[in-house]
Amino acid sequence: MSFNVLYLGAFTAAFAVCFATLPLWRRFCIRRGLVDDPGERKIHNAAVPLAGGLAVMTGLIVPTVTALGLLLIAPAMLDADLYGRLSHGLRVRSVELAAIFLGAIGMLLVGIWDDKHELKPALKFGAQTVVALLVAAAGIRITLFVPSVIFSCTITVLWILTVINAFNFMDNMNGLCSGLGAIGSAFFAVIAAGAGQYLVGLIAALTCGALVGFLPHNYPRARAFLGDSGSHLAGYLLAVLAILPHFHTPEAPRAWAVLSPLFILAIPLADLCWVVLLRTAARKPFWIGDTNHLSHRLVRRGFTKPAAVLLIWLLAMALGLPALR
Repeated sequence: MSFNVLYLGAFTAAFAVCFATLPLWRRFCIRRGLVDDPGERKIHNAAVPLAGGLAVMTGLIVPTVTALGLLLIAPAMLDADLYGRLSHGLRVRSVELAAIFLGAIGMLLVGIWDDKHELKPALKFGAQTVVALLVAAAGIRITLFVPSVIFSCTITVLWILTVINAFNFMDNMNGLCSGLGAIGSAFFAVIAAGAGQYLVGLIAALTCGALVGFLPHNYPRARAFLGDSGSHLAGYLLAVLAILPHFHTPEAPRAWAVLSPLFILAIPLADLCWVVLLRTAARKPFWIGDTNHLSHRLVRRGFTKPAAVLLIWLLAMALGLPALR
C-alpha cells in the first residue's frame, strides 16, 4: 500500500461519512432549533438546518479515529516501511496533531454558539482568539524567519482569525464557502504529498473529502447550510493547512513557496479586504453583512447564483495554480 492510496482513502472516507451523516445531523438541528430562519437579507423562505459544520467535523473525526484504531490493532494491514513512517510521525507530532483536532472542535463549538445565540462581535472574536492561541502555544506557528516566539504567536493568531473570518464572510451563497475550502485543501494536499509530508497531506485530504461530501446537500439547492459552525471550521482548517511547514524544503524547492497560501486563498482573502475597506469607507461596522461581496456583484451583472459560485470556484482554481510551481 502506498501513501497515494492512503490519501485517496482519507478523501473517500471523509466524503462518505460527511455525506451519509448529514441527514442525521439535519434532523438533530431541526429538533434543537439550530436553523437559519428567513429574514431580510436571506434568500430562503423556510428555516434551513445549520448542519454542515457538524457533518464536516464527523467526516474528519470518524475516519481519523478508525485509522488510529486500525494502526493499533491491525498494523499488518500496512507494509513495514509505511507503518514505521506513520507511527514515527504520529509519535513525533502527537502534540501538534492533538492541538489541530482540538482546535477544530473548539472552532466548531464557537460557531455553534454563534449560530444559536448570535454572539456580539467582541465575544466571538475573543473566543476565536482563545482557540487560535491554544493552537499557537502547541507549536503550530508562522515564523517568517523571525526568531521570536511572541512575534510568531502574534502573526499566527492574526492569520487564523483573518482566514476564519474570510471564510465566514464568503458563506453567502450555496456552495461558495465549502467549495472554496475544498479547492484550497486539495491544493494543500497536492503540495504536501509532493513534498513527502504525509501527515499534512492526510489532514488536507480529509478536509477536502469532508467538504466535498457536504456540497451535494448544499449546492445548487440547499437542504442544509454550513452555518457559522461550518464556516469557522472550514476557515480554521485552511488557516492551519497554510501554516504547516510544507511549502519549501531542501528536497523539493519550489518557486512562490512563501506566497503559496496567498495564491491558494486569494479569493476569500481579497473579498474580505474589499468588503472591509468598503464598509470602513462608508463608516459602517466591518462585521455587519451587506451585498458587496464578489458573488453578489456577479449576480448583479446577470449571473445566476449557481453560475456565480461556479465562476468563483474556477477563478480560485486558476489563482491557486502558481502555488504548484
